[in-house]
Amino acid sequence: MKNSILIIFLVLSSLKLYSQSLKLDTIYANEHKNVALFFPSPIQQGITGSENFVFTYNREKEQHFGLLQATPGKESNLLVISDSGAIFSYFVKYSGDLKKLNYFIADTNSIGNVFPVSEGIKDVIKDPGLKEDSDKSLSVSDEIYFRKSCSYLIEKKQGIGRIKKRKNDVILRVENIVFDKEHLFFVLEIKNRSTIDYELNFLELSVQTRKNGKRKSMQKLVQEPSLKYQMPGIIKEGQSTRFVYVMPKFSIADDKEVVLDLNEKNGERDLKLKVKQRYINNPN
Repeated sequence: MKNSILIIFLVLSSLKLYSQSLKLDTIYANEHKNVALFFPSPIQQGITGSENFVFTYNREKEQHFGLLQATPGKESNLLVISDSGAIFSYFVKYSGDLKKLNYFIADTNSIGNVFPVSEGIKDVIKDPGLKEDSDKSLSVSDEIYFRKSCSYLIEKKQGIGRIKKRKNDVILRVENIVFDKEHLFFVLEIKNRSTIDYELNFLELSVQTRKNGKRKSMQKLVQEPSLKYQMPGIIKEGQSTRFVYVMPKFSIADDKEVVLDLNEKNGERDLKLKVKQRYINNPN
């Protein structure tokens, strides 16, 4: 939260002089109707300069649109930052008579970027000798980069193999595993082919070590994600959803395997999906 406030403050400060010489478009709003703004990339941050203007957007699951309303008062400004780092700035004014209710905003309307963002995913680095990185904290710049990378991966059709588990018409599948910026991106999918909605309790990723012998034991080390992108809450009957777990880089030995534990809230349709060593140590 502190990082989010800081980045908005820095952007507003850096744009203060620039905006004075830049001709910005004006958007009109009032308290009787919602004015919808559709952006080319999902909204990460949105803020108005005055309390008589309210800009609302989905803070839990990033979406491409936000709604603007206003009460009578002085004109102000609206600043929006997308998950790609693009910056959009507008003057906002109150008007009792609205001639336009929907604004479809193009990439070319961006006045700049929070920082340079590389396109797509970097070249693949395959290193079977990687050690686990315990530093899971993300800078603001890394988080924006990772979100853009996750969006790119969800749209991409590249796969890594047939890694899936099915139980009671619920399917958990690993679509892809990609290595980038010292992290592993697990592209996951949950399909609900049953006639009952599936409410997700948790999805846990762990590394398990199997020791052979007369007395077999299992050691389990839970891996905490640095980022969960578009993590679902409920998968409706007959629907599917794709999302990404971004994990600090790690590799596993021959006697280890990665296990994904999918747990249903107030239900018993739990799944345990095992991912073999070769997929972890040789990602895309």
